[in-house]
This record gives sequence, structure tokens and C-alpha cells, in this order.
Amino acid sequence: MAFLDGTTLTNKPSAQVSDDAHGYYTLGEPLVDPVAPTGPIKDRWINRKFENRLVNPANRRKLDVIIVGTGLAGGAAAATMGEAGYNVKSFCYQDSPRRAHSIAAQGGINAAKNYKEDGDSIHRLFYDTVKGGDYRARESNVYRLAEVSANIIDQCVAQGVPFAREYGGLLDNRSFGGVQVSRTFYARGQTGQQLLIGAYQAMERQVAEGTVEQFTRHEMLELIVADGRARGIIARDMVTGEVETHLADAVVLASGGYGNVFFLSTNAMGSNVTAAWRAHRKGAYMANPCYTQIHPTCIPVSGEHQSKLTLMSESLRNDGRIWVPKRAEDCDKDPRQIAEEDRDYYLERIYPSFGNLVPRDIASRAAKYMCDEGRGVGPLVGDFRRGVYLDFADAIGRLGRDAVAAKYGNLFDMYARITGEDPYETPMRIYPAVHYVMGGLWVDYHLQSNITGLFVTGEANFSDHGANRLGASALMQGLADGYFVLPNTIREYLADGPFETVPETHPAVVEARTSVEERIAKFLSINGTRSADSYHKELGHIMWEYCGMERTEEGLRKAIDMIRELKADFWTNLKVLGSADNLNQSLEKAGRVADFIELGELMCIDALNRRESCGGHFRAESQTEDGEALRHDEEFAYVAAWEFGGEDGPPVLHKEDLLYTAIEMKQRSYK
Repeated sequence: MAFLDGTTLTNKPSAQVSDDAHGYYTLGEPLVDPVAPTGPIKDRWINRKFENRLVNPANRRKLDVIIVGTGLAGGAAAATMGEAGYNVKSFCYQDSPRRAHSIAAQGGINAAKNYKEDGDSIHRLFYDTVKGGDYRARESNVYRLAEVSANIIDQCVAQGVPFAREYGGLLDNRSFGGVQVSRTFYARGQTGQQLLIGAYQAMERQVAEGTVEQFTRHEMLELIVADGRARGIIARDMVTGEVETHLADAVVLASGGYGNVFFLSTNAMGSNVTAAWRAHRKGAYMANPCYTQIHPTCIPVSGEHQSKLTLMSESLRNDGRIWVPKRAEDCDKDPRQIAEEDRDYYLERIYPSFGNLVPRDIASRAAKYMCDEGRGVGPLVGDFRRGVYLDFADAIGRLGRDAVAAKYGNLFDMYARITGEDPYETPMRIYPAVHYVMGGLWVDYHLQSNITGLFVTGEANFSDHGANRLGASALMQGLADGYFVLPNTIREYLADGPFETVPETHPAVVEARTSVEERIAKFLSINGTRSADSYHKELGHIMWEYCGMERTEEGLRKAIDMIRELKADFWTNLKVLGSADNLNQSLEKAGRVADFIELGELMCIDALNRRESCGGHFRAESQTEDGEALRHDEEFAYVAAWEFGGEDGPPVLHKEDLLYTAIEMKQRSYK
């Protein structure tokens, strides 16, 4: 790996020749990040922080900021902006900000501290992240993320986050997929919970100080864009049903990802795309929506009754060994009765350099291939056994049961409660499941969308992970955006404020509120025969089959047709029980599923257009002889930013070239 300082281009703009999605979209103007930094890469963020204008404390008290979402990105941003003196309104659909889905993260958070003296550095974290994302991320954004990662750990330790420590009291690290160093800080298998409590208590301190006003059980249903600027949101009080108007000088979306478009995922049941999709329909570009992450270590599907899947932390791959029987006839056997020589530790065999710690997209596809060959384990679900073993017998023999329990005890307990099997005695069964999305609303280097005044942070934006996120980097991005990046970039925009007051009688405000009220009335008036859940489940099946771990031109075309038929049926045969003036989960789900259906179609069009395999996007038509992903940089080294084309028009594709100066693009190899 050569060290490049970021002053000379190493690739050329791509020129797409293939056009699999012809007729499904129109081509728009090229897209350029207007605030992208230049110069040596190590100086870009430092210089930008200095160049961005300041807002003096007296003026901060005159500026209002709405933040939608209270996970790590939203909670950290609310705490930081509130402490700086801005007037913050914080919204979440949960009954407490602490219930944001960030709380479910298990394994850890990356930071380039190099405590293990194993060769880690800011530049190596940058390189690993760009390579892990299959060279489909912006280098400036990724380097900034690596640069501020160390600050996150210091911030969280100061807050009292109980990271694991070695015997001597120093913070401990472990390894995650796609890297050969130990840079992941953790709190057993509860890292997300502990980090979120830290952000939550910091935010609640500002609530007590009066700088942050908290709105729980509120769902954003529309973005207000007045005179070309994002100036507020329309939200529904989910308890009373009241539709409310909230105005501000800027709006920040930190509303998470859209993995629940697949119905079955590791996301919280309430996680949805509505806040981001409402912004998209108002003009915000949706970038790379087909980049979805399938996590390799989840508890397998057990039947048609399920509505939720459960993650088993990637950290388990530090000590667990993944295998399947060499012979299909052994798949019914008790795994403890299968001799060592009859086991195929396939990740260790295929990828000897990284073994069980290959990136998530590679581990997931490998598990799929094993099961497709007929060597999957566990009960039959349909016609297949969807599972592989994650075995801790070697680790228990080497370290002892108590040491393994100290590292992973809560994860083992959770597995035992869900499956009724003891992972200390018999190998876990795991299988890939939807876990995260790398796509999201397009943002510039300042995290501002193409709508002036609308900022997007965390998983809700597209900016840092390319086509595949490395494990333990979601928490890193969420807290980096919330604590360190957004507060230093939004001030460049707010320095021009306070902006002219927008009254609730402004035509844009009236239009936004009216559209929400009419949409709610429409849901209640259809009075068909099918629930929103039934449509969601059918959509999820289409997405998993045709836009899941493996995609083909034929399958994606079929999926688009099926989704369009599903959408037409949804708007004529939906049944929403109850009324709009009180708590109504049926109504909430209807709005979310309507947005998921539209998103699903765009995801398939994006996947159809991108005739290459990169990271989590695997086109069967584009693979190497041994089944690995095959990129086509000459055609697809760009961000696909999609503009809403109207109710009946096709989406408009804007391409932002990915140009590198501090890294050379190569076909990934973890062998």
C-alpha cells in the first residue's frame, strides 16, 4: 500500500456505456459537491474548520434548529448544538429518546488510537474503510471520519461510558471484519446501549438547561421548504393524533436507515424511511439506494410467522469459527458428532489472510453459497436449510468458559433464550440478514443536502461507507457526525441567520400541512381488505428475492413490475382501522409502508442501472471466475443521486464522479 498525500488524481471520471435500466429513468445534469475540499488530505478537515464562519454566542440564542431522530447521530447533535447555545427542537417517534435503534448495536466502535501498537493509524483506518466500501465512497469524507474517531473515544470516556478494559486498566480493543488490526472499543455486547446512554444524558442535560425542547411520540410526516430553504417539518403527535407545524432556521435529519424495506431485518420494528422519503419527494436526492448491507451473523429465519430478525454481533467472529459439513448427508447430524476432518471451515479455507474476519458482504455471500450447495444446517425453512455453524469449542478450550463468558456472555444468553440451545455446548447457527444501508440522502462535505438548510447525519445519509460498511463503523459515523462534524459545518450556513421568519400562513407551510392531512384522510377512506402489514411482508419478499444478496437484470425487472402492481393494489385495497384523532398504529404503518413501496422501486432501478458488483451490491452478471464481486470502475465510479421525478414521472439520475487522490482503486482481495 503506497502512501499518497492527496494532491494528484489517481483515477479518471467514469463513462457509463451499459444501460440496463433504459426506460426506467431519465439522465439529469452531473452533480458536483460544491464545498468539497482540496489539498493534502490530512489538512482538509483542519483547514475547513478554520475556514467555516463562526456564529457568536448572542446570535446562537436567536437561531432555531430542528433535529429529527435521537439515536447516536441525532442525540449527539442535539446535545452539542444545545450546549453551544442554539435553540434545538428534538423529535423522535419512540416514547423516550433512549429507545432509538442505536441502542441495539452490539459489538463496538472503531477508532484509530493504535493502543495495541499493531500498525494502526488514521491513514490505515481511512484506507480500510475505503477498501471495505469497495472504492465507492468519497475519500475526503472518509478521511475526516478516521481523523475524528479518536476524539469520540475521549468524549465517551469523559461521559462515563464503561468501555471494556484490560487487567491493568487500559481500554481494551478487539478486531472486526475487513481489517488486520485491533481498533474496536467495546462494552461487552452492549456498546450501542452504553454510547446512546452517554449521548442521551448529555442531551437531557441540555433539556434541563432549556436549550433543547424534546418531542417524544412525534413522527415527521412532511418537510417544509419555503423560498428554497428547509424551514421546518409537519409532525403528528402519535398519542393524540394532532398534526403540528414546527418551524426553524435549519432542519437536521438523523432518522436512521431504511433496512425495514425488506420487512425482515435486524432493525427495530418501528424503523422507517418516512422522514428521508418525504424530504426526497420535496427535492432531496436519494443516493445509492441499492447499497444495502446483509450481516452474516444473525439468528436464522425459523418460519413464516416472524416479523423481526436478531443480530449476533460480528465480534463473535473474533473467537468463533464458521463452518458447514463437507458432505450434505451430514447436515442432519448433531454438529458435535461431526468429526473435525468432515468440517469445512470455508472462510478460513477461501480467505486465509483474513479468515473468519472478512468483510460482511463477503462472509454473507459465502454463507449463501454454502447453503445453495445443499450444505446448510438447521431445520428446513421451505426447501432449504438456511444456516451455518459459528463454533466456540476451540475458544472455550483455549481460553476457558469463564473468559468466553466475560467477553460474550450477554450475546450467548440472548441466543439461548431465543433458540433454546446452549452455545457453550453446541455451535450457534447463523445466517445473513439485512442489517444496515449505505445508501441515503445525498449530502455535500458539510452534510447539507441539495435542499438548502436541510442537513442529514448518520445512517440517514450516504456519505462515508461506499458500497459496504465495515463492522463497528456505524457507531463511529453517528457520533462523529453528531459531536464533531455537523456542529462545525452547520455554522457556515447559520452564520447568515437568523433568517426571515416564516409564518404558518406561508403557502409552503399550508401546502405541507394540507398534504399530510389529505394523505391521512386517504388512508382512512380506502376501506379495502388488506392490512399495511400484509403489503409490507409481500414487499419484503420481493425485495429479498430479487434485490437481496444477489441481483440479476431479469430479476430486477420482474421486481419493478411486481412492486408497481403492489403499489396500485395498496392504494385501492388498503384497510386502516380506527381514526386519526388518537393512537393508531395501523395508520402509522400505512404511511411507512406507502413510502417503503416507492423506495423499493427506486432501489431496484438503481440496482438495475449499476451493472457491476461492488460491496453489498452483487450483480450475478458481474463476477470473477471464483465468484467474487467484479467492479467496473471505468463505468460506475460515481455516486448515483436520484431526484424524485413526480407522481407519474421516472426518477432523474445525477452522477457525482468519485475521484481519488489519496488512494489507488484496486479490485478487493482478502485472500
